Amino acid sequence: MNQDSPEGALSSLSTDKQKILVVDDEVSIRRILALRLSMVGYDVVTASDGKEALEIFRQTNPDLVVLDVMMPQLDGYGVCQELRQESDIPIIMLTALVDVVDRITGLEMGADDYMVKPFSPKELESRIKALLRRLDKTNASTILNFGVINVGALRIDTNTRQVYKDSQRIRLTEMESTLLELLVSRLGKAVSRSEILQQVWGYTTTQYVDHRVVDVHVSRLRAKLEDDPSHPELIRTARGIGYVFQQIVELERNQSSDVEGLPQAKNVLESE
Repeated sequence: MNQDSPEGALSSLSTDKQKILVVDDEVSIRRILALRLSMVGYDVVTASDGKEALEIFRQTNPDLVVLDVMMPQLDGYGVCQELRQESDIPIIMLTALVDVVDRITGLEMGADDYMVKPFSPKELESRIKALLRRLDKTNASTILNFGVINVGALRIDTNTRQVYKDSQRIRLTEMESTLLELLVSRLGKAVSRSEILQQVWGYTTTQYVDHRVVDVHVSRLRAKLEDDPSHPELIRTARGIGYVFQQIVELERNQSSDVEGLPQAKNVLESE
């Protein structure tokens, strides 16, 4: 296991600190991030390539991963795919790639956010803090508790945070679950991308975050939930605003009197 700072080496013995795995093939970046994150109270472990990252992840069970894209052995995309097969851990990807398509590839693989190199370590610290705080709040309580919601073949249990389609459980990441809960809690009402970033990621309005982070997560949700993701019927695009969950068939229990019908959002829905 790499320990790129004395602070990281000492903090690895702690059991009460949140643990961050920093993965980057540049030793200077590993050392800087290990030092800064240790100074603000995190337990930091590091890896210099993708294969080592997976080994350390399985050994240390971190709370969040900061993951570089371009690495030897196994690149960040491959690591992200492997992690998503076994964990919902928050992942922030670091990329020096200029092309927008390359930047969002990590999100499509399952990452929760990305930052472009060169980046501000202070901004990275802020995003890590927001994601971990959001995760703590999610574990403590969900955004809504309507009970079980049936939408065609889709069954959403807001008490257990489990989703089923045709009786088969659909695995969602923590971010995807929280995003779905937010949209369902605003039945028929459009939710802006900025509000989604605040409510789901925990980011403030003063932070610059690419709104495509939201778009890719919605795309991932559609791929898992919709019969035809290219022509979604559940999560629709609200023109010039964001997204709306626009179809509810049945609330099995705990039906809320505040749940309103679909007509309110019809005039902002885009054809997909």
